Amino acid sequence: MRVLIADDHAVVRRGLREILQDHFQQLVVGEATNAAETIDAIRQQHWDILLLDLKMPGRGGFEVLREVRATQPKLPVLVLTVQPIEQYGLRAMKAGAAGYITKENAPDELIAAVKKIIDGGLYVPSQLADVLATRIAPGSTTPPHETLSDREFQVLSLLASGRTIKQVALELSLSIKTVSTYRARLLTKLNLKSTADLVRYGQLHGLGE
Repeated sequence: MRVLIADDHAVVRRGLREILQDHFQQLVVGEATNAAETIDAIRQQHWDILLLDLKMPGRGGFEVLREVRATQPKLPVLVLTVQPIEQYGLRAMKAGAAGYITKENAPDELIAAVKKIIDGGLYVPSQLADVLATRIAPGSTTPPHETLSDREFQVLSLLASGRTIKQVALELSLSIKTVSTYRARLLTKLNLKSTADLVRYGQLHGLGE
């Protein structure tokens, strides 16, 4: 089995590799530390599964996920991240992920998730199933941030965590002008008036990174 691990932390990549090696024979593991390396790796070699962190330098995990779906639609992606399932899990699955687990739960869930996905299934942890059930329950409403694009959602999450527009631009490899444009869109779509309002909204909904 060929597994590509995309995560910018060496300790995390080593830990995931060791967990996988303890359970799978004839395992080939590749590593990528950012979005660009991940895209190059999936274009140059065949992989049976991609373990993808959502938060990496430069282009984020959602952009990588879209790229995978566009160029390698048969490659299953297991999102493995620190981002909370309640806020990011459903969005990731809608974007084409085959499963979602947090790094906190990785030691307990990783092998079961990989096996389920390799066999052609989806890995939906109980927390994510609860979120889905809530979304489709009679009388439920969709929070405004669920309608945002992935990039808008990412900018909102970074602002909610306390980053300035300049810091967001640097982290996402965007110009300050572009981030300011995203900020303006967020204010309009969420019917808010200021960056402080965006921060409060994001924190209220647990969107800070």
